[in-house]
Amino acid sequence: MLYKELLSAIAVALTFLAFWPYIRSIHKGATRPHVFSWVIWGAVTFIVALAQLADGAGVGAWPIALSGLITFYVAFLAYRRRGDTAITRLDWIFLTLALSSLPLWYLTQDPLWAVVVLTSVDLLGFGPTFRKAYHFPFEEQAGFFALAALRNFIVLGALENYTLTTMLFPAAVGGVCVIFIAMLAYRRRLAGAPSI
Repeated sequence: MLYKELLSAIAVALTFLAFWPYIRSIHKGATRPHVFSWVIWGAVTFIVALAQLADGAGVGAWPIALSGLITFYVAFLAYRRRGDTAITRLDWIFLTLALSSLPLWYLTQDPLWAVVVLTSVDLLGFGPTFRKAYHFPFEEQAGFFALAALRNFIVLGALENYTLTTMLFPAAVGGVCVIFIAMLAYRRRLAGAPSI
């Protein structure tokens, strides 16, 4: 059990380590995150943490819950600092799907269905950020997503109960972060150095 708590503490530390420079970069105007992606990710991440806790994830859910709260803060900063606020009909659909997971969970009495919906929405919620980063690859921080991937893989080790409900979200999000980093590296190589 101490091993799980240690992994959870490492994942919590990585959460802060990932978000701190990202938030500072937003304050400096160097990073302009897509507001709606972060709203979707905040809602999804926090609800997933609740579902994980309901399925016995224990300390493994703590970094996910913390990440959800900090993600809402990033969305607030992005809005306040005039980040990318282009909101499409598809963005609204993603948010509606994320919020629909709560009644689904209530009706089925099974957190797995909420996690399946939320993981799908979270992955689809990457769409606007992938689109923006494809065109503006220097406006996102690859290091943030690398730490997020590492954090999610460590969360898997910190889980106290291994079920699809507890494992699906961190495994899927960690994998997508790795894909996002690869896309950023490819687009940055094609684009060359950013103009100052």
